[in-house]
Amino acid sequence: MTLRRHLTSWLFLSPLLVVLIPFFVLPFIVVLTASFFDSDGFGGLLPTFTLVNYANLFTSSLTLNLYLATLKFTVLTWFFSLILGFLVAYFLAFHVRNPLLGIGLFLLCTVPFWTSNIIRMISWIPLLGKEGLINMALLKLGLIHEPLEILLFSSVAVVIAYVHQLTIFMIVPIFNSMARIDKRVVEAALDAGASRLDIMRLIVIPMSKSGIALGSIFVVSIVMGDFFVVKVMSGGGSASVVGAFYEDISVLQYPSAAASAVVLTVALMVLIGLILRTVDIRREITR
Repeated sequence: MTLRRHLTSWLFLSPLLVVLIPFFVLPFIVVLTASFFDSDGFGGLLPTFTLVNYANLFTSSLTLNLYLATLKFTVLTWFFSLILGFLVAYFLAFHVRNPLLGIGLFLLCTVPFWTSNIIRMISWIPLLGKEGLINMALLKLGLIHEPLEILLFSSVAVVIAYVHQLTIFMIVPIFNSMARIDKRVVEAALDAGASRLDIMRLIVIPMSKSGIALGSIFVVSIVMGDFFVVKVMSGGGSASVVGAFYEDISVLQYPSAAASAVVLTVALMVLIGLILRTVDIRREITR
């Protein structure tokens, strides 16, 4: 019976393994192997074991600055997308009584994904530019005396673009968690004299932790693995870890790029592990 149960478990896992092994495990092994090789300077690899690539990473102040910049964008994007995503999900789950209207509003949240990533970033230029709508409005109201230059081609623009693109990744899992909360529990708490703040703090947030954790994983992994938004929206004024080893690849320095990719993957896995410690995954899966 035990052997049969193990075989059944592996049978259920087989579709996941079919995807993970060729598309994640094997490529990661190739990148990990290349990170210990040396480069001949012309795009070739010299199969000699060396730790120089990792030594250069960990002894370089540039690496620390790049990780700090990437972490800054990650934390700010996670914070603002969490606030917006939680509020939108809470509104859809607890304040929209008509299911059809709720579905319509939920689909409205996906509108940004109907266009390409490039178009979504370009759409911010007329708003954030020196002669954009925001600066013009602030000038008309007399709140500023000259256009703000920090709105476009800056770290502010990078965070705005990320939040615009990734808030939906917070809304979906948090809304899914909130939709499973029995509304009778909330009504009973209100009848018992609990305030809205108590309900939010003691019922809604604890029972939405799985959605918050899942949305956080999406946002953190996407921001840390991206460089295009940083490059475009900062106007080249900011850099990221991925952007650095993309530059290594462009000059055929594959071993150093592979070492950077390995270190970033490990760092990301550590962050995801810390996020997953906030929820009981087994209990959430079996619910």
